[in-house]
Amino acid sequence: MNNFVICATRSMRKYAAAVTRSLTGFNGFAEFESAFDGVHLLTTERFADGEMEVVISSSIRGKVVFLFTSCARNECGVSVEEAKIELYNAVDALKRAQAEKIIIFEPFVSCSRSDRITRRSSVGIWVHMKILAGLGASHIVTYQLHSDKSKTILDPTICAIDDVPALNLLKQHLCDSYIKNIETLQEEVRNNWAFCSVDAGGEKITRDFANAFGAPLVVAHKQRDYSKPNSLESVNILSAEPLEGKSLWIVDDMIDTAGSVQILIRALSRLAPREINLVAVHALFSPPAQSRLSELLSEGLVKRIIVSDSVYIPASMSAEIPGIEIVSSTELSAKIIKMIVNKESLNKVLRQFNADIYLRSKAPL
Repeated sequence: MNNFVICATRSMRKYAAAVTRSLTGFNGFAEFESAFDGVHLLTTERFADGEMEVVISSSIRGKVVFLFTSCARNECGVSVEEAKIELYNAVDALKRAQAEKIIIFEPFVSCSRSDRITRRSSVGIWVHMKILAGLGASHIVTYQLHSDKSKTILDPTICAIDDVPALNLLKQHLCDSYIKNIETLQEEVRNNWAFCSVDAGGEKITRDFANAFGAPLVVAHKQRDYSKPNSLESVNILSAEPLEGKSLWIVDDMIDTAGSVQILIRALSRLAPREINLVAVHALFSPPAQSRLSELLSEGLVKRIIVSDSVYIPASMSAEIPGIEIVSSTELSAKIIKMIVNKESLNKVLRQFNADIYLRSKAPL
């Protein structure tokens, strides 16, 4: 077992600290404690003309480095562009310091929606992944990429990628907080809940969500104006059964400006459901998302908004969206580190979630 260290760019130092606390708190940590060489500080320095340099505080020669980073909204207020340049410099510094392996944890890849190949536009995720692999990253771990096809960008003989289905975290949260036992799953969820996609493209992840609970699927088909980003013209609801009196759960991989979900929620509310809830992994919340979501909550059209912490959510933002629930992913990140260090298969975190199996495993004997 190689010695390993944890590092973070400025954008994820607090997140990396929480992961470290989870890691050292695991039962069985003693088995690989001797290999853990702690958290190593990366310092970002500036030249007078604004150019950047990243410096490592201590030797990492021959060690496996787990590097946490985010190029989205972050705790230090670093811009997307600056965060990327800092990440690229950090990988270069680690490689030059002769790290054995560089494993990047980027829970949300901010350029993941720039994945369409057209004749005259760049493909942001291609650029990002190729730069990381070219600089020397050997493994990238991320949570819920926007598109499965993005995983094919990298040559696995050079740099592996694991896209962990973080929607499983939210499924588990529903089980722990709202369902709690097999009886509720069978009698309430399967009869009175339904899971709705935001659009036809999101049908797959919503179908997986619905199948995990054995509940009905609803598909929203939206018409976009592709001449403008973040625009929507209309939405149609496709359901095999009436939605009146049901608890609806809208599922998506991310919420950006909340324009699509706002239109969808207003359309669903006309069908007289018992309640409407919103579940998404990545809470981008670009303006005017906060005001849109707050408005929906104040009107009683949305009851709950459940997201992960893959994108930093400041306390001020949480206060403006009073119905929000933030599900931590730090324990999952720590678990993945433990599995990689112990050379265990990641199938446990990659496989599909089944609510029935999960709840039965928690039931008292």
